[in-house]
Amino acid sequence: MSTNSPAIPILDWRRFDGDKAGFVADLGAAARDTGFLVLANHSVSEDMIAKAFAAGDDFFALPAATKDAVAIHRSGGTNRGYAGQGTEALDEASGVKDRKEAYNIGLELQDDDLRMGEPFRAPNLWPDLPGFRETMLAYYTAAWDLGVALHRAVALDLGLAEDHFDCAFSAPMATLRLLHYPAGEKGEDHGAGAHTDYGALTLLMTDGVGGLQVQARDSDAWMDVPHVPGAFVINIGDCLMRWTNDVYVSTPHRVVAPPKRRRSIAFFLDPNPDVEVSAIPGTGAPLYAPVLAGDYLASRLAATYETPA
Repeated sequence: MSTNSPAIPILDWRRFDGDKAGFVADLGAAARDTGFLVLANHSVSEDMIAKAFAAGDDFFALPAATKDAVAIHRSGGTNRGYAGQGTEALDEASGVKDRKEAYNIGLELQDDDLRMGEPFRAPNLWPDLPGFRETMLAYYTAAWDLGVALHRAVALDLGLAEDHFDCAFSAPMATLRLLHYPAGEKGEDHGAGAHTDYGALTLLMTDGVGGLQVQARDSDAWMDVPHVPGAFVINIGDCLMRWTNDVYVSTPHRVVAPPKRRRSIAFFLDPNPDVEVSAIPGTGAPLYAPVLAGDYLASRLAATYETPA
């Protein structure tokens, strides 16, 4: 069962400068209710978004062998590179494989940064496509900046100093993920199985083709996420829910098989790997034991990927 729902609000990012208190209150309400909102009039340009989609199209059009050369299983467990169709099962309960392909990009690091041996610190696996790396890194930086700025609104909503989270995202385990869903056939309903995201905030850009649904609170119904051209879909991830001691909610969502091919660009903003995720003061008795962000992400990714023979 799916419904069109007004429960997912559309917020105007410009209000954070002009009506900060109002924007923060609306973001906080969304984070406590469905854990989803749509963010319009943000800082990532239309031109940058268009170039990222075009570069993604170029990548997914490459021969299978070329994409496999940068496959995620070649990244040494650092969550970078290509994931082919059927290699992920986001719905861990059902185990049904997702009908999508994806390409992951992590924080671009210098050689000196790689020496530390922290989790998820490794070179990106770049395909041989002119301009691809530059386009993706520009988008990565723009989404990262917006994600950090959104955490300032989160901090204010939780009664913290506005810059409380800034240091936690100075060198994040953020992943930029290009996604391609082939058109579905009758009876197929797993573009991406029902799941929650693992990180703090997700910033998702879609091409307007439907399929993304959010599970309603206290119900088995699924709500279609409204599409606003050029706007991000923002949602709370499990790490931020844990950090806020369940004040915020990370809500199951899925992508049903789309009527025609669907593309999206997800930016999963996880903290620096050495950040301790523990209940924020003022949120009550801790519901979870403290954990390092790197260890938490590793534990969540372990069940997602099918390791090739």
